[in-house]
Amino acid sequence: MQIAMIRRIIGLLLLLYSITVLPPLALSLYVDDGASKDFLVPFIIMFIGGMVLWFSSRTPLRELQSRDGFIIIVVFWVVLGCVSALPFWLNGLEPAKAFFEAVSGFTTTGATVIEKLQEQPLSILYYRQQLQFLGGLGVIVLAIAILPLLGIGGMQLQRAEAPGPMREEKFAPRLTQTAKSLIILYFGLTLLCALAFWWAGMTPFEALTHSYTTVSTSGFSIYDESIGYFKDKPWIEVIAIIFMLLGSLSFSVHYVAMHQRSLAPYRQDYQGKIFLYLILTFTLITGFGLWLAGTYDSVDGSFRAALFQVVSLMTTTGFTTEAYYAWPPFLAVLVFGSGFIGGCVGSTAGGFRVVRIVLLYKQGVREILRLIHPSAVVPLHVGDKLVSERAIEGILGFTFLYMASYLFLSLLMLATGADIVSAFAGTAACINTIGPGLGDVGGNFAGISDAGLIISSFAMILGRLEIFALLVVLSPTFWFK
Repeated sequence: MQIAMIRRIIGLLLLLYSITVLPPLALSLYVDDGASKDFLVPFIIMFIGGMVLWFSSRTPLRELQSRDGFIIIVVFWVVLGCVSALPFWLNGLEPAKAFFEAVSGFTTTGATVIEKLQEQPLSILYYRQQLQFLGGLGVIVLAIAILPLLGIGGMQLQRAEAPGPMREEKFAPRLTQTAKSLIILYFGLTLLCALAFWWAGMTPFEALTHSYTTVSTSGFSIYDESIGYFKDKPWIEVIAIIFMLLGSLSFSVHYVAMHQRSLAPYRQDYQGKIFLYLILTFTLITGFGLWLAGTYDSVDGSFRAALFQVVSLMTTTGFTTEAYYAWPPFLAVLVFGSGFIGGCVGSTAGGFRVVRIVLLYKQGVREILRLIHPSAVVPLHVGDKLVSERAIEGILGFTFLYMASYLFLSLLMLATGADIVSAFAGTAACINTIGPGLGDVGGNFAGISDAGLIISSFAMILGRLEIFALLVVLSPTFWFK
């Protein structure tokens, strides 16, 4: 383990991240909202801390080992949570709430403890949105585009942050080019989303900040009503739905489609088609359910609410136009439960991911066939791709760790005094990076205890790193190998 080099790289990442505090600082100075010190102090701390770590060792920069990659990712995400919480803390939030808000931001969860958002300084509101914009692309992915230029390989970091059956696929020959392509795509989609929101009736500031959290499938808003604030402008909902879906499809497919200037890659994307079929199915069930229950006066009103909330929850964005948690229990749980599935591998969405659900289903069918025909050889395919036995073993291992982590953290939440619905729904909302939950956490997490907020923050980081990266570092075997 190369501790000195790890320290230097953490310092470099901290230095780079300190730059992101400058836009809200400049905004605060421009509008004179009294929050400039809330950003100046964190900038100084991050800049000096990064300099100290960077220059504390003269170890030459060289290729990272996989163990180094895991440590860098986990340590930096924890450090990131602490330094990102400083502006919230300096602005008046208690430490546990400030940490929760920051972690919710850069993990693109979208759960919040802040009430009466309209009363917050403009720069704080912008900072929250920007956190999710950066989290959507991934601070580590951004670093992958820069570190190779300094002679440091980044493949280990990519593998550690994006585990799963498709993690070995790269849609550009070189990792640096892949990261650059991701950045261009992400910025381009965000810009298009902002322009579309502006055209639909948002102010430039509203359009920019909401585009930050739409493509990143994050869910923060500058209003307590979320997208419901713009309910009299239906085109805003349409645009939000389109870009939430785009953010939840694999960016590798976006890249190929852009490169080929063709829509054919979308038609050929197996997990993308399954994802859209599931969206359609949940929407139809929810829309008819709301209409039959008399929740809304009209059919179109029922399906409008159903479509937006299903897309928002299943893409793990967490925008709301309606208090869906107050719907009939079956529909509320159905819509919330869609967030467990989540988006596609290679997207900004969270959740269990569509391809894992598909593989588990196919594996279950295969086991039934093996019971009927013990000697049969039943290969497993996703689309036209043969899935290796090693990938299937990985999925089964991930599933166990996911379920065990979810149950354990939910029990811990119960121990803090949360009721059973809020405990299990709140943990699900955090580990799947959905945002809003059910029960007391349907609107926000302001009523959760400090201990509950720390547990929820851990769940968000665990979900963002997709279980393995964090649990690997917490394993004693990792340290005593």
